[in-house]
Amino acid sequence: MKIGQIVFSKKGRDKGYALIVIAVESEYVFLADGLVRPLIKPKKKKLRHVQPTNTVVDLTAVTGGLKDADIRKWLAVLQKEEVSNCQKTT
Repeated sequence: MKIGQIVFSKKGRDKGYALIVIAVESEYVFLADGLVRPLIKPKKKKLRHVQPTNTVVDLTAVTGGLKDADIRKWLAVLQKEEVSNCQKTT
């Protein structure tokens, strides 16, 4: 699991939601979505309760510091890509 990696929650109230890994501590990850879970209050989840994706966002490339709006933008782009991929297969 890498910082900046986009994951999907497999358990809990946020099941199915896309989140970005903000920090990694042994068997836990801290996740944010920029809306319900802002950067100042990330969600702590066990590694086994998240489904990683191959998408990793470079959080250090953001000028002026990372903001919740940046996270919302990245997650919106990911969701649009998924919808277009689903439409192509049907």
